Amino acid sequence: MQLIKDISTLTHIPALLRLKKGMKPRPFEVIDSPGGRLEANAQRFKDHSALIFEGQQLTWSELNTVANRYASAMKAEGLSRGDNVSVMMENRVEFLALLMGLNKIGVTAGLLNTNLTGKSLIHCITVTQSKKCIFGEEVIDSMQDVRTELSLEQGQDFLFIADAGTQPAPQWSKDLGPLAASANAEDPAETAATTLGDIAFYIYTSGTTGLPKAAVISNRRYLISGDMAGTGGLKCKTQDRIYLCLPLYHATGLLLGVGSALATGASMFVRRKFSASNFLNEIRQHRCTHMIYIGELCRYLVNSEAKADDAKTPLRSIMGNGLRPDIWMKFKERYGISRICEFYGASEGNVAFANLMNKDLTVGMTSAEVSLVQYDVDNDEIVRDNQGFCIPVMKGEAGLLLGKITPDTVFEGYTDEAATEGKVLRGALEKEDAWFNTGDLMRTVDVGYALGYDHYQFVDRVGDTFRWKAENVSTNEVGEIINAFPQVKFCNVYGVEVPGADGRAGMVSITLNDDVSALDVEAFAQFAQDALPSYAVPVFIRIDAEIDVTGTFKMLKGELRQQGFNIDSIEGPVFVMKSGEKAYSVLDNAYLQKINSAEAGY
Repeated sequence: MQLIKDISTLTHIPALLRLKKGMKPRPFEVIDSPGGRLEANAQRFKDHSALIFEGQQLTWSELNTVANRYASAMKAEGLSRGDNVSVMMENRVEFLALLMGLNKIGVTAGLLNTNLTGKSLIHCITVTQSKKCIFGEEVIDSMQDVRTELSLEQGQDFLFIADAGTQPAPQWSKDLGPLAASANAEDPAETAATTLGDIAFYIYTSGTTGLPKAAVISNRRYLISGDMAGTGGLKCKTQDRIYLCLPLYHATGLLLGVGSALATGASMFVRRKFSASNFLNEIRQHRCTHMIYIGELCRYLVNSEAKADDAKTPLRSIMGNGLRPDIWMKFKERYGISRICEFYGASEGNVAFANLMNKDLTVGMTSAEVSLVQYDVDNDEIVRDNQGFCIPVMKGEAGLLLGKITPDTVFEGYTDEAATEGKVLRGALEKEDAWFNTGDLMRTVDVGYALGYDHYQFVDRVGDTFRWKAENVSTNEVGEIINAFPQVKFCNVYGVEVPGADGRAGMVSITLNDDVSALDVEAFAQFAQDALPSYAVPVFIRIDAEIDVTGTFKMLKGELRQQGFNIDSIEGPVFVMKSGEKAYSVLDNAYLQKINSAEAGY
């Protein structure tokens, strides 16, 4: 068996050598872009299927034509290279074609999470200094609520794209559909001047409240990700088809999924939203050979009712992130997957890992220079030696992942310079060095023969961000919101593990004002839902007499995380928002047992 594994590893050598050569960053001045790749595919794979969506099927040539019409329409609206726009739509043909059209003319698209509302939505549009806001029929209500708070001209700067066609363009917007339908369908000249250094997209991170950060995704970053995913990760061929059900405003779907198709000419089956009940039928019907995933999706499928023929699919390879060890082999065996390419990399980061050798239970390897350093989880701080330098961990120990910033591993950061600098660790291992602080704990793992490449395993998030429902939740931002509730004196927000669920559920420790005897949980629930996205609303609440802090008044979270929602370890009352509900209930032993047995529906 070991010999077979060793031989299997050796078969990766040619592909790895080609990939290493192809992944070497090219100068930012080189002419290349996602829009340019679309034009190339329209020539190479003219009549080959590019996209299937809700009964529509477009060839690469047809998709390129639609993108060109959007590019021409955007030029007619006064947009040009270097401008920024905000785009808010669900997955559909128009969304993808629009993004490619904007990229062709050098306009950067800020990709808005369709769950955003109110202050957070206003912030995301304004932080990129967007000249236009392009939105779909499906998000009219969200845009209607904020339009007057934006410095955009009514009837001019709001561009509407129909969806079901049941609602006309609002009076305060301009209908982009007719403009694009009659626009020039030729490849725009601007694509030939669009470089790797031009910014393709802004993708928002830690979108918990009204203060998300816009991560910069250059054309170079996008193409490297797509080339790696398509040729090295999924190993796509032109005749393959990629199942895409993740939102394309997130990096995983857009960079790995669409990027793979652009890199290889493979076609895409695009779903508006994930559906477990339709998953297998669609995979089989549309002969999907590859899939882009997130761990939560895989966990949901593993926990669904099993059928005898689950493994009988054309699906061969999957790529994504967040597939945890406890369900990895279950998912692989149940659905007959031969290759899992787990990927690790922050939207804004300068390092990436990928399981290119198909070693189970690992995020794979990286060509970037990285270091794992000691981190004090309880006190939420980096451990340093007497000279102030970080201390590398021993092999196999969990440590904070740092990615060295070099000309080949540039940290592109955010639109906010202060936020960008806040993620840079200077003088970490040497006086003049600079490293990107990922905020994640990783460890090296023994995967057997691996051609001398260290393989890594994701351990956990640290600090002030955790992941829930496939979204990043900032504890600081949520805490600032909760502190505004009239009854709250102080609060401490953190994530807790929930059996059977991916990521961590939000929990908040609340200290009440001196004149308040009991938390009004009904009013608090309404307040939290009005002020926060649904995924950021705390699942659990505990009431404490005081908040524990360090000598420098930093809130301690270690013991709170360990106690979790174990009511036997907590003196005061604990409240829970049950799955599918919008009100809090007192957490009792019966429901606690349900949670611990992974039967609560989280």
